[in-house]
Amino acid sequence: MAFPRRLLIDAEDVVLELRPHWIALVAPALATLVIVVAWALVVPRLPDGSSHGPLLWATIVVGLLVIVAYGAPRVIAWATSIFVVTTDRIIHRKGLVAKFSMEIPLEAINDVRFEQSVFERMIGAGDLIIESAGERGRQVFEDIRHPEEVQREIYAQGESNKRRMYQGGTPRSAPSTTSELERLADLRDRGVLTQEEFEAQKRRILGS
Repeated sequence: MAFPRRLLIDAEDVVLELRPHWIALVAPALATLVIVVAWALVVPRLPDGSSHGPLLWATIVVGLLVIVAYGAPRVIAWATSIFVVTTDRIIHRKGLVAKFSMEIPLEAINDVRFEQSVFERMIGAGDLIIESAGERGRQVFEDIRHPEEVQREIYAQGESNKRRMYQGGTPRSAPSTTSELERLADLRDRGVLTQEEFEAQKRRILGS
């Protein structure tokens, strides 16, 4: 699921667009494998007679419930999650029906760190920890591909963003809050933004 370019602001470009690492699918895959093996071991040993049918269906239903309750949400989260670094902000979106979206302006970031186990280092995965000003404070993004490279890119874009904001020694002019809110309202009214996306962008502009 690609990041919709219609959500970019003027002069903003996407630098990194990452899906979660495949390691996020290991746990649901193992759970499914365990269920399949359990079926293969249990079904042939079910007693014959009138109870065979109900026990067979009960075994199948229980296994399917485990797969649906444990595995399916994790697969959907992996398939719909996207981590984006732009020239102005970091954006994280996920969800198929109920959507979640958050963003962190580059100028609000205080620190970026990453954590990797030995195995994660071998396969190029890890967690990215971002400390920022505002109500969210500390955010942990799990199963990021090549987190060290992402960390360097965020720092690089942050420095570039600062230089753009202070071209010639004076802060770069920015659209007024009113004009930005009017632009967002127009996008919402034309169906480009959902109400949830409009509210998220509005909170970012108002700094709340």
